[in-house]
Amino acid sequence: MDRAQVDFYLLNDDDARAVYRTACRLAEKAYEQGHRVVVRTPDTAATAQLDEMLWTFSDRSFVPHCVWPGEPALVDATPVLVSSAAGPDTHRGVLINLTSSVPEDGAVFGRVLEIVAADDESKRLARTRWRAYRESGFEPRSHNL
Repeated sequence: MDRAQVDFYLLNDDDARAVYRTACRLAEKAYEQGHRVVVRTPDTAATAQLDEMLWTFSDRSFVPHCVWPGEPALVDATPVLVSSAAGPDTHRGVLINLTSSVPEDGAVFGRVLEIVAADDESKRLARTRWRAYRESGFEPRSHNL
């Protein structure tokens, strides 16, 4: 199996909502490209917040999504899942990781996307994740937004 592509998106905004808005845009783009997506949040409160943002972040589009775990038929039919837990095997295209650690299951995805706010703590945690990816054989790339 090929290694997942790991991309870090570096924001110039340290607002936590900027991270979630970027996650929404990345989920939308991945969905439009036909990928099945898991957005991994740090906890259930963040899952609820991101779920709400996916309904409202754009007036021009809709990102079909639901919270995992959920009703199996709905989950199977929905391209974007939001969860603080590992998603199902049916969604292995793109992982948008909003947690502060490297996901243990990151290698099973085609792509792993990391979003980094501009504050010092977010940058410090991102550097730690970058090193961990490199030590695991990944070749992360960075993108300034």
